[in-house]
Amino acid sequence: MNQVESSVKDPDSMPPQLESTKPLKTESYWIEVCKRLKANRGAVAGAAILLIVALASILAPVIAQYPVEEMNFQERLLSPSPGHLLGTDEFGRDILSRMIWGGRVSLMMGLVAVLVAGTIGVILGVLAGYYRKLDLYIMQVIDILLAFPSLLLAIAIVAVLGVGLVNAMIAVAISVIPSYVRVVRGSVLSIREKEYIEAVRALGVSDMKIIFKHILPNVISPIIVLSTLQFGSSILSAASLSFLGLGAQPPTPEWGAMAFTGKSFLLQAWWMSLFPGLAIMLVVLAFNLLGDGLRDATDPRQQ
Repeated sequence: MNQVESSVKDPDSMPPQLESTKPLKTESYWIEVCKRLKANRGAVAGAAILLIVALASILAPVIAQYPVEEMNFQERLLSPSPGHLLGTDEFGRDILSRMIWGGRVSLMMGLVAVLVAGTIGVILGVLAGYYRKLDLYIMQVIDILLAFPSLLLAIAIVAVLGVGLVNAMIAVAISVIPSYVRVVRGSVLSIREKEYIEAVRALGVSDMKIIFKHILPNVISPIIVLSTLQFGSSILSAASLSFLGLGAQPPTPEWGAMAFTGKSFLLQAWWMSLFPGLAIMLVVLAFNLLGDGLRDATDPRQQ
């Protein structure tokens, strides 16, 4: 019985006298991850871009020089100039001000999609990986969702729910859930076979305590990496829905919707589509750089 208890307390089979050093090792692991992340120039550049975009979106009421919905037909379709750094649209509205406010909408859509998809996906992934009886049923549903491209699935969901910003966020979240389920399920399947998990079961510990205390802490790293990558793809999917007229509706400033409006004026006002498109590309690229850096930093083979 003492051997079982010692294996439960120390899943890495460390001697009892070294038990007190385990928290330090856990802390040092994340410190080492941060050091590797700082050494990755791409990840640092991505984080810097995201920080600038996030601060600009938060401080939109202070930074935006013009009201986003104020029309001035005397200044319509003005090219970039000192008065309007990114030009104006067909209603004389300042493009830069609308892009700053539009960053709020785009980031919010990505954040909501990742939070909803991550919560549901982690729950389903843990259930599928830990309970073999539920694995078959959950993965059958996930395989059906994976049979459709994520954007096509989001379009189909919006077609059922209706056009709108909230429905677009729900659609993007549902299309992202399968990725979380597969990643979490794979991690749980490998962890549940570890010796210390078997030892905990032998002691009669409840399944909920095993999941929250011994399994979930070990799948945090892949969840963080996946969330970073999915944040960028969710923003791109949300912008695509708005570009198709299924997401944010006028006069709400949103990058995808602004790019869609500008496509009708490409010959005479190329800036209307160019700058919102560049903003989408830059943010998605930044999330991908940061996600790749996190993946490399948390890779055990790099230790």
